[in-house]
Amino acid sequence: MDSPSTNGLPQFGRAVVDNLQTAVLVIDEQRRMLYLNQAAEVLFGASVRQLSGQPLELLLSDPDLTELIGETFERHQAVLRHDLTFLPPGSDVPKRCDCWLTPCELVGQRSLLLELATTGPLGDTEREARLLAQQEASRLMLRGLAHEIKNPLGGLRGAAQLLERELADPDLTEFTQIIIGEADRLKNLIDRMLSPQLTLDNGRVSVHEVLERVRALVSTDLPANVCIDCDYDPSLPDLWADREHLIQAFLNLVRNAVQAVDEAPARPGRVTLRTRVRRRLTIAGRHHRLLVQVDIIDNGPGVPEHLREQIFHPLITGRPTGTGLGLSIAQSLVSRHEGCINFYSTPGNTVFSVLLPIAGEQR
Repeated sequence: MDSPSTNGLPQFGRAVVDNLQTAVLVIDEQRRMLYLNQAAEVLFGASVRQLSGQPLELLLSDPDLTELIGETFERHQAVLRHDLTFLPPGSDVPKRCDCWLTPCELVGQRSLLLELATTGPLGDTEREARLLAQQEASRLMLRGLAHEIKNPLGGLRGAAQLLERELADPDLTEFTQIIIGEADRLKNLIDRMLSPQLTLDNGRVSVHEVLERVRALVSTDLPANVCIDCDYDPSLPDLWADREHLIQAFLNLVRNAVQAVDEAPARPGRVTLRTRVRRRLTIAGRHHRLLVQVDIIDNGPGVPEHLREQIFHPLITGRPTGTGLGLSIAQSLVSRHEGCINFYSTPGNTVFSVLLPIAGEQR
């Protein structure tokens, strides 16, 4: 005897499809949605009850896809569509996905099976692999650079201190203080370059407590024309992470956002800290079922086009007064927590998204 069915799918088949990590949709010849599995519900932020019978264009309004669906029904052959772009409901960040279209027949009517695998800007495994390789090369370069600079700096500072004691004219100490101050500044800069190598001191950490600490630090010298807003999800669980490292990573990102909007002609400048739960994402080849996503959003001019591929490289910056280390250090600190940072940028809307797996104490 056949199994009872729901939404045109046998219960056994539906249980299998609902446990897939890939988003799956079924549409009829009128492009109405007949079924979505659980991964698709998570991807689009809506349930099958809400979307059943609705037109596909409600979720995927891509003219090329509409044409491709017609051809697939006509030829009755499976096809693959790369780099389909869509904007999930309630999100400011477009996503890309690969879409497989497979003709099928359900409950006596011609249907089409759509499988969606997100490729960016979140979940872009190739891009993440490149970033990890770049980070490793950067660490080696920075360690070598720090070793060559740090030892002479100690001698330079010591010599300036000795010289200061021998000076008869107190006014001349201004110059030795400049030498000492610059030596200290370079030492602090090197310490920042090496900070991602420190051992993690993990414990239970509230990401909201970290963000509020960062907001308090940044607010001490916040420009008058810039404000920081918060949009927190109060249901987020604690992370198992190094609190100080997370503070440093988010401090770098928020300061960058504040500086970007402060230098922009648009007024007032606005930076928003937003937290959400994410599910079923792969980072650096490792699948995570549950993650925290922190978005740092600003209405500045955006990341210059020529810097986008190198934005996380050390010593790369778009500001004359920048060191080019903030994003590189932030990415390294986050990656040590098995997370990643991605960004989406257009003039007036730049979003840096930090993904951190929610892990237990055993890690």
